[in-house]
Amino acid sequence: MHVPDGFINAPVSAVAGVVAAGAVAVSLRGARRELDERTAPLAGLVAAFIFAVQMLNFPVAAGTSGHLLGGALAAILVGPFTGVLCIAVVLLMQGILFADGGLTALGVNITVMGVVTVVVAYALFRGLIRVLPRGRRSTTAAAFVAALVSVPAAAVAFTLIYAVGGTTDVPIGKVLTAMVGVHVLIGIGEAAITALTVGAVIAVRPDLVHGALGLAAPLKLRVGGELVDAPAATPAPVAARSTRTVRATGLIAALVLAGFVSFYASANPDGLEKVAADQGIDEKVQEHGAADSPLADYGVKDVGNARVSGGLAGVIGVGVTVAVGSGVFWAVRKRRTPQTPAARTAESV
Repeated sequence: MHVPDGFINAPVSAVAGVVAAGAVAVSLRGARRELDERTAPLAGLVAAFIFAVQMLNFPVAAGTSGHLLGGALAAILVGPFTGVLCIAVVLLMQGILFADGGLTALGVNITVMGVVTVVVAYALFRGLIRVLPRGRRSTTAAAFVAALVSVPAAAVAFTLIYAVGGTTDVPIGKVLTAMVGVHVLIGIGEAAITALTVGAVIAVRPDLVHGALGLAAPLKLRVGGELVDAPAATPAPVAARSTRTVRATGLIAALVLAGFVSFYASANPDGLEKVAADQGIDEKVQEHGAADSPLADYGVKDVGNARVSGGLAGVIGVGVTVAVGSGVFWAVRKRRTPQTPAARTAESV
């Protein structure tokens, strides 16, 4: 759902840019409460993983494909504020380096793919886990539903923006029906990827999943014929619970997906591209400002072998995204307001 230049007129694109900038500014402040010395590097890895998985278009209907948006996954793994920043970093790298998503439409893309998906998914996720039994299965199920709903929600958001600032005269009802219809199907793939990833991380390190913190069901003991809560176990010190293995595994997975598996991704147009072509939305599409980038269209310029070209581009993209993302999140963490001794004492109690 990367909106190119020319779909939305300049005034509405500018307003969307202001909205996106405001959302990023709020997220920078909010992320200070979500990031610490362990989760800051993980957030950069989450951004790189989302970049990699977005290269894997999967077929959803005849002649149409879809790919992960990632807002739900990022919000559940590292928190909603950090999640918005993750998607913003991914979209910025894609737009500048790979000519994917218009530069003048960057605000539209961050608003639709980042803010809307994160807000809808995380709100629904938190609502579900409050009513479902606490545990890994319920958390994974809630992630599935939240991700599924977030994709058509983003499609609705794009349609509303297009209704206000679209550059072609197309009946909005037809656009809405087509966008929601195809993105419900894409949402199923999004939900599956999100649930599998969240479930896998919870299985090995539930303490690293922001949305699962405090959700473990208390251990029960039978005393005198009655079930009572067992004494809480003392958590392992932060220093003793290294994230090195998780980070290495995640980075290797992202590199393999972007560098090798992406070659087998569907070549069909994604949901927005298909709807745009069918409905005439793309009549005034403009050439991307970074069309001459050496990495444009996810290939390395002057490398003749398509498999090698795409793989190198994917590996470079993962490397740049994890570097930029980690740098941003480390900077945000360092600006975290230190707690007073009284506040730390109150939290420990």
